[in-house]
Formats: sequence, C-alpha cells, structure tokens
Amino acid sequence: MAKKNIKHKVYNFTAIFEPAKEGGYVVYIPSLPGCATQGETFEEAESMAKDAIEGYLKTMRDLKEEIPLESEKMIISKIPAVISS
Repeated sequence: MAKKNIKHKVYNFTAIFEPAKEGGYVVYIPSLPGCATQGETFEEAESMAKDAIEGYLKTMRDLKEEIPLESEKMIISKIPAVISS
C-alpha cells in the first residue's frame, strides 16, 4: 500500500497574553479577528492559543477562504496617551 504524502505548512502569528483579573491569561491573535482564548497558566494559555489558531485556520481552509499572512515587518509598541481632566 502506498503512503499518502501529507504536506504541512507552518504559519506564525503574534499572540498577546494579557493577565486576567481573576488569574491566568487571556490571549488575543490580532491578525485573526475574533481569535481569542484563555488559560489558567501561561503554559496552558499558550497551548490553548495554538489550538485556537489551528482551529481558526482549518475553518478558513474548509470555507476556502484565504489565510492571512502576518507581515514579517510588524512592529509592536506601547503608545502613551494623555488626556486632560
């Protein structure tokens, strides 16, 4: 029996981990609108983010939608904002 060649493509996305007030982390994937998850520990949140991203991409593939590619030149920075009282 011939083996079926399965091709894998690796995508890399920026994840933002925000500490939750009740503990753990909430994770957002800015390049994938609506893709968010959470975990009780950083490690769990990271694993949950990987699962969320893979599920998101599989759904896009099944719907025959184009998978967005994150720019390699993305810059992440904090921007201070001042408001007067």
